[in-house]
Amino acid sequence: LAQRLMADPLTQNKVRSFEDLDAWKNCRALKLRVRELVRTWPKEEQYRLSDQIIRSSRSACAQIAEGFGRFYEKDNIRFCRIARGSLYETKSHLWDALDEGLIDSATHEQACALIVRALQTLNGYIKHLKTLSTRYAVSEPAPGEAEAPEQP
Repeated sequence: LAQRLMADPLTQNKVRSFEDLDAWKNCRALKLRVRELVRTWPKEEQYRLSDQIIRSSRSACAQIAEGFGRFYEKDNIRFCRIARGSLYETKSHLWDALDEGLIDSATHEQACALIVRALQTLNGYIKHLKTLSTRYAVSEPAPGEAEAPEQP
């Protein structure tokens, strides 16, 4: 997959690793903001809402990275869809934080804006992957057939 992304004219010379993806960068910005927010929350929230929102924000980044490492675009798309779910989970946790008085409405709006930006770029990346999967249709290996390792 990484080789096909690099060969594609839309991403050529731009994407060499998952760290180059705008979707991953935007999810990382959200993850860092969430970490800043929870540091100000009361200690009793450490193993409740704090833990949940940290995990969901980390998950979005991790799913994009894992999907990038998959050979097939359809696998990558599946992981990107899981990342999208994690972004919505994070948004729900932000509502909980607002409802519990842990953040104010301005902070909530700023964090939700980061989520919207991450969702926009992630949806664009998914759309691009769908285009690649139809352009470079590759059949799945037969059951029990080992995949050849990619050449560096």
